[in-house]
Amino acid sequence: MINEEYFLAALRLAAGHDPLPEHVSAAARDAYGLRVPQAVTAVPAECPASREVRSADGCKMVRFVAAGLTFDLEVTVGDGLIDVAGQIAPHPGEGSHVDVRTPHLTLTRRLARTGHFAATGLPPGWLSVVCHRPGQPPVQTRWVRIRP
Repeated sequence: MINEEYFLAALRLAAGHDPLPEHVSAAARDAYGLRVPQAVTAVPAECPASREVRSADGCKMVRFVAAGLTFDLEVTVGDGLIDVAGQIAPHPGEGSHVDVRTPHLTLTRRLARTGHFAATGLPPGWLSVVCHRPGQPPVQTRWVRIRP
């Protein structure tokens, strides 16, 4: 039988002699930089159009829900780039806006009175949308991987 205290002490000693590889530290810093402090994370929800994962025109529908908001996103891939047309319902209020984010690019868009927004020319890969509402915590979608 292993003594837990000796085992933990051995792990601590070993950790001191084997530094974390720099690429692991860099990846952790990059991931930490993608967070939105105090944000509420919207989770995927069933969407009538999401039953078909992809339609013939390369369009994908995704829905997220949290904090009384519904994010409906229509993602289209064409010419190697991603276009996002979205709606947040109900409208989150005057002065609200969205950030359409990739790990290396953020496009900020004002919401129309109907809650609609669009962002075009995004690189393929990971995508998240954050809704900023005056006087309330932001609401962000989970990261979704979009491939051409």
